Amino acid sequence: MSRIQKVSHKGISIYRMDFSNISSVDEIRDIMTESAIYIRNQPKGSVFTLTNIAGMHFSSEIKDLFGEFIKGNKPYVKAGAVVGVSGLQQILYNGLMKVTGRDIRSFSDDLTAREWLVGTN
Repeated sequence: MSRIQKVSHKGISIYRMDFSNISSVDEIRDIMTESAIYIRNQPKGSVFTLTNIAGMHFSSEIKDLFGEFIKGNKPYVKAGAVVGVSGLQQILYNGLMKVTGRDIRSFSDDLTAREWLVGTN
């Protein structure tokens, strides 16, 4: 299964990125690069994103990559959701939201996140 998918939920297109269980900085960077090309070529304020980070390795380098990625996507994203935030990831996640000025909601599962995204339309 691809790490990047466009999925539909109740007629809304959602751009889904799956970083789950990745420990390779290069693999994370590759997903971000491909995603940024897609997201930043869409009309401003039009993209719904869903990101899975369950079990993903975090380091200061990965945190910095995510910070740049999230900031750069901000103008194009209408609403964003993330699943799989747990333990120490929550502290890093909260810090990224403050630094980037984004409000990407955290959910316990994919379906709940999709429902929330659809409700923001």
